[in-house]
Amino acid sequence: MTNKIDVLIKNCQLRGQPEKRYDIGISGGKITALDENLTADAQTVIDAQGNLVSEAFVNTHLHLCKVYTLPMMDELAMKDYHGADMGKAMTAIELAARVKESYDESWIIKNVRKAVALSAIYGGTHIRAFADVDSKAKLIGVKALIRAREEFKDIVDIQVVAFAQDGIVREPGAADLVRQAMELGADVVGGIPWIEFTDADIAEHVKVCYDIAEEFDKPVSMLVDDAGDPGLRSLELMALETINRGWHGRSLAHHARAMSMYPKPYLQKLAALLKKAEMGVVSDPHTGPLHARVRELLEEGVLVCLGMDDISDAYYPYGRNNMLEVAFLVSHLLWMTTRQDMETLYDMVTTKAAQCIGLTNFEIKVGSPANVVVLDEPNVLEALRNHAAPDYVISHGKLIDQDKMQAIVKTQEWPA
Repeated sequence: MTNKIDVLIKNCQLRGQPEKRYDIGISGGKITALDENLTADAQTVIDAQGNLVSEAFVNTHLHLCKVYTLPMMDELAMKDYHGADMGKAMTAIELAARVKESYDESWIIKNVRKAVALSAIYGGTHIRAFADVDSKAKLIGVKALIRAREEFKDIVDIQVVAFAQDGIVREPGAADLVRQAMELGADVVGGIPWIEFTDADIAEHVKVCYDIAEEFDKPVSMLVDDAGDPGLRSLELMALETINRGWHGRSLAHHARAMSMYPKPYLQKLAALLKKAEMGVVSDPHTGPLHARVRELLEEGVLVCLGMDDISDAYYPYGRNNMLEVAFLVSHLLWMTTRQDMETLYDMVTTKAAQCIGLTNFEIKVGSPANVVVLDEPNVLEALRNHAAPDYVISHGKLIDQDKMQAIVKTQEWPA
């Protein structure tokens, strides 16, 4: 084969094929060739040296408007959120909301740039990013995230979620702010129904979010049942609303930590509903003491992925926007340590994560979008063990300028 291509990756090892080596040709933002020995005139040639080449990483859940706000906060919210059985999770959210009284786009955008540049460095090319909209945050966070979405276009895709963090029924005007955020250009309608005070209000929260989603023809992401209360059932309501509205494949549930306390028969019923709704679940076990029952959901055939959740904010002190690091932590927390478990975890930060946020053809095959990482590791086990930055990251068919990303991390400014 002889033709002109943009990027040629030589001597690649692909997942599940340790004995073979492939070359990957990339042109016009897509994978255009995949063979054991390509001959091509390429603008850029990369030697993978027999190491693993895979799909890039996808972060399905990040509160991007709050990154690096921990120095602005005391630790009261974190103590309540990480307390025994997460019984004070609602109090933690109320305490954490204080930071929004100081919201200003001028400092939020700087923090956002650092977090997104780190995503690029660690091979993350897509983020579903939450921005709070309420009486304190107003639309300040949404505007900062939309600005970052434009700055990082074709480097890291940012799906901006207009997120009613403090409720819809209990927070007058929040629904109107979500609508305004959608009019500004937000990509996803975000809710947190369990935060409401009554079952009727929880149901109304879900209904309003789907009303807005239908109005703007947008997907829905909701933080559901994020507390140690086995009586919480907003995930079920969300799945039923998805089915009733025909929003199959366009709804994504996050956290569902109360699931850890559900009886087995109800969990199986819930799994059946999730499959019928074609609905994924994002788990972030590293940011709280309870988590969705990932293994059982996987056994039932439910779509599950992982998210970063937080980076140095009132809920979680760590984080580098490194999805391999998240998978490494989850491997310990869920005791997913066999080789097959590792492959599953890798799917949960690449292909399954992409599926959860509506990305199609996110795989290493001819015709797929070229979102690719070249690791300095021979296999998934070593990739998880070291969770290091890839040697090369290709986003939308273009090699990311890592020096530029490092400069943004250091300065938190977009280069002139």
